[in-house]
Amino acid sequence: MVKRVRVYYSGRVQGVGFRFTAERIALEMGNIFGWVKNLQDGRVEVVAEAEEEKLKMFLHNIREGLMKRYIKREDIIWDSPAGKMDDFVIKFY
Repeated sequence: MVKRVRVYYSGRVQGVGFRFTAERIALEMGNIFGWVKNLQDGRVEVVAEAEEEKLKMFLHNIREGLMKRYIKREDIIWDSPAGKMDDFVIKFY
């Protein structure tokens, strides 16, 4: 079943390649659509849509991969998909 997940990562997650790593993981896994961006409060936000199991693996790969040491907190919100995305990108605004 296709789901949407919104995740807020806290810690030292800005300026360490977090967005590029999340994008690379999504693109390598394929069929994950959404975006990642820095927030003004120091967190990084990820919004993604895919099959639920694929999203769980995506989040696992972020949490347990190269960025593991920078993540202090991960707030996850599951929702119904909007279906308006066709790629995974870094937002710079």
